[in-house]
Amino acid sequence: MKPSYEVKMEGEDGKKMDMGRNRESSVTITTQIWHKSGSCPKGTIPIRRIQKNNTNYGRKEPLMFMHSHKEFNGSKALYLQQKNHSLAILHEEGFAYFGGKADIKVWNPNVERDDEYSTSRVALKSGPYYDYEAVESGWAVNPKIYADRQTRLYVYWTVDGSQKTGCFDLTCPGFVQTSNEIALGAAIYPISNPTGLPYQITIYIHKDPNTNNLWVTYGDKVNIGYFPQDLFVLLRYHATTVQWGGEVYSSRVGDTHPHTSTHMGNGNFPDFIMGNSGLIKRMRILGNNMVLRFPKWVYAMTEEYNCYRVYYATDYVEEPEFYYGGPGRSPVCP
Repeated sequence: MKPSYEVKMEGEDGKKMDMGRNRESSVTITTQIWHKSGSCPKGTIPIRRIQKNNTNYGRKEPLMFMHSHKEFNGSKALYLQQKNHSLAILHEEGFAYFGGKADIKVWNPNVERDDEYSTSRVALKSGPYYDYEAVESGWAVNPKIYADRQTRLYVYWTVDGSQKTGCFDLTCPGFVQTSNEIALGAAIYPISNPTGLPYQITIYIHKDPNTNNLWVTYGDKVNIGYFPQDLFVLLRYHATTVQWGGEVYSSRVGDTHPHTSTHMGNGNFPDFIMGNSGLIKRMRILGNNMVLRFPKWVYAMTEEYNCYRVYYATDYVEEPEFYYGGPGRSPVCP
């Protein structure tokens, strides 16, 4: 099973082209560790084995919001922060979005405690901030869900801001997997390191206009599966927000001291020169004309400037790139 339409991409001259023809030949796409042991036959899907003592079935912590004065891109601002979640993201809103896509550099960040996690992802959202619908996919280090600290591919959905609904991967009914090539929750291999090759995954979440299902594509060819349109009230039509970037979950973010030392990205602040930080490239959005295009109305934001930072590079690059991340606790983030 696959989406019922063919994705096109809009070039700078406005002409439509096949999505795969605009790729750089040097891009390295990562695989998964289990591929070393073989593959699954057609008609089956790979499922990650869950340990008997692992009873965490995968909903994010329920949302709580708080008013707080924090650094917002370096200046004081009053805003609503989701309690225990710290974001450093590139954000676009203002239109009807049918999809979002990006290349995400893969790292293995330090996660200090077992009940904390760090993710880098593409997300589509719709609805009010306190009760939104969302789907997201990318990589995560999440000891509570996966019982280790390996970097793993994941998908997630919720229809009420994770208050009563929400699920990682296949741990509850929701996402329907169709691919026999990619296992959700499986460890990604290889991982980037500062002195070696930069490895990345390509994630694309997009709506099928004929079925209203939301598909997740890995790379440019592997359709992992889809979120059925029946899960959603708003996202079955379109998203109102597309986000790219990092998220750290911990009870020790915000005004809590000491701050968590859980990393975002690879634990470095944005590094535009060497690329030794969280990095997302080739961001795309899918409009209602079903053509992928570069996002134009974006802004970069971080909720804890001293702990996790952002940098949106638009000069001296072929196309804009988004750098993000940080170490968490440090001399400037006590």
